[in-house]
Amino acid sequence: MSDFLDQVETCVPALRRYARALTRNADLADDLVQDCLERAISRRGLFRPTGPVRAWLFTVLLNLHRNQLRQAQRRGQPVDFDRVPEPSTPAPQPGHIALAETARAIDTLPLEQKEALLLIALEGLPYAEAAAILKIPLGTLMSRLGRARHALRLATGTPAEPHLRTVK
Repeated sequence: MSDFLDQVETCVPALRRYARALTRNADLADDLVQDCLERAISRRGLFRPTGPVRAWLFTVLLNLHRNQLRQAQRRGQPVDFDRVPEPSTPAPQPGHIALAETARAIDTLPLEQKEALLLIALEGLPYAEAAAILKIPLGTLMSRLGRARHALRLATGTPAEPHLRTVK
């Protein structure tokens, strides 16, 4: 039991990071991680040690997030007035602008692409582990990543890598 809890504890920072990237809200992310940990600990008997605890926890977190999104769609999205920018606010530093532009572009991705991109780019998971968490074939993961990266390049105006550009 303590070995299981130790493994869970080592995953908490990565779960928080992934949840914050998915929700873009620190409070919602913390609630999501808490729900994930509560569910994982209360249902630890369902964990089959055929793979790492980390992958199982990410799967639990991802399923909880998807359920919350479905519930939110039924209720509608409230407007957070604190996030509405004031028109007279001076522009932040260029680096912050680029980061905010990238974050907004990631938010516009379809959920399947966003989930895949964040597991690979943010968490640095191996492709095989990310595919297992998402319960998709490796080829599907690669396809989603390719589409996500292409959409981000288009949204941010970033050119393709030199060896991938088409010559006219």
